[in-house]
Amino acid sequence: MKQDNFKVYGYRWIVLMVFMLIVAATQLLWITFGAITSEATKFYDVSDLSIGLLSMSFMIVYIIVSIPASWVIDTYGIRVGVGIGAVLTAVFGLLRGIWGSNPSNYNLVLIAQIGIAIGQPFVLNAVTTVAARWFPLRERGTASGLGSLAIYVGIFLALALTPYLTIHYQIGGMLMAYGIASVVAALVFVIFARECPETPPCPPGMEVRSLVFDGFKQMFREKGFILLLIIFFIGLGTFNAVTTWIEDIVRPSGITSTQAGIIGGLMIAGGILGALVIPSFSDRMRKRTPFIKIALAGATLGLAGIAFATSYWLLLVAGFVMGFFLLSSGPIGFQYGAEITYPTPEGTSNGLLLMMGQISGILFIFGMDSLKSPQTGSMTLSLVGLIVLMLLGLVLSFFLKEPKTVITESDKAGNAA
Repeated sequence: MKQDNFKVYGYRWIVLMVFMLIVAATQLLWITFGAITSEATKFYDVSDLSIGLLSMSFMIVYIIVSIPASWVIDTYGIRVGVGIGAVLTAVFGLLRGIWGSNPSNYNLVLIAQIGIAIGQPFVLNAVTTVAARWFPLRERGTASGLGSLAIYVGIFLALALTPYLTIHYQIGGMLMAYGIASVVAALVFVIFARECPETPPCPPGMEVRSLVFDGFKQMFREKGFILLLIIFFIGLGTFNAVTTWIEDIVRPSGITSTQAGIIGGLMIAGGILGALVIPSFSDRMRKRTPFIKIALAGATLGLAGIAFATSYWLLLVAGFVMGFFLLSSGPIGFQYGAEITYPTPEGTSNGLLLMMGQISGILFIFGMDSLKSPQTGSMTLSLVGLIVLMLLGLVLSFFLKEPKTVITESDKAGNAA
């Protein structure tokens, strides 16, 4: 397809699909233990917090590795940057499967988790970079949405499949299956991924980005990006914390681990649907901020349902609503951040937004554990605190201004080649 004075290549969809596959694999390995906390504590003979640490390790490592990973992506490109993440995911995912079948190997499982976690930012920080390298401006919100959708697909598979696989194949068999899946995903990426098309998919000059550290100066001069960082701190941190503790949150209501996995899975299913639908509307309307506001408002309602609902079906509805709105805001937020900080490299802005969510995720996870009722195990108090923070994020979103150019006139024009 040729658009005005630049060409758009069909192979962009292949690159996006193989990228989505390795993204999904990293998230499958991240949240593996979220829906089987009680089974894992018994199997490895450790505390709930020790199992939570298997997920938190990803957030802790992300804070340390995110900026170097963004530098590698922005300096050496997609194949090298994401390739490093893919190899680490495959190697340590397989090692986790080998070590994880022995109940005395908790420390080795934690080491494997840390190895996978080191690879994660090399993959996740490239979402908007892949969109920018291969897609025209009018499709970048959609491409970022699909890249983010892969995050949700991986989490959905972990929450939905892990309880089932654990029942039928024990924890060791489940971990080995996930290890093999990560190897396959990494191989597919290495074989089919390409750095960039022969010619940029945008008007001349639009592909040029500033150097990474110059980009940091640009980002922090932009008030809208600072507000966006706070919003991601709240929203992504809330998602990370609720996903990590989903079984503990609903257990006082008499919900089983399998049902908890279904609630978490439905939350992600809502996010998948939202990531498919909302970013495309944002691209079509050439607006970002209205969708961020709507997403935060809807997600807050869903979180309130999770906090106060006691029946299983109401928890299912609340989980779906929270996921649909909160997770659909992610790709729009990533693209908004890339647009308002131009010419900051996409990997840099993307990585900093994700890093804020990892920092808050750690704080919120520890906070929820410390505020848990010693008598009943209820986490309602901490969930109320998260609701208040989400309302604050909603208020801040009204101060966001639209990017100067979400799409250019030359990008709208086009005909089939």
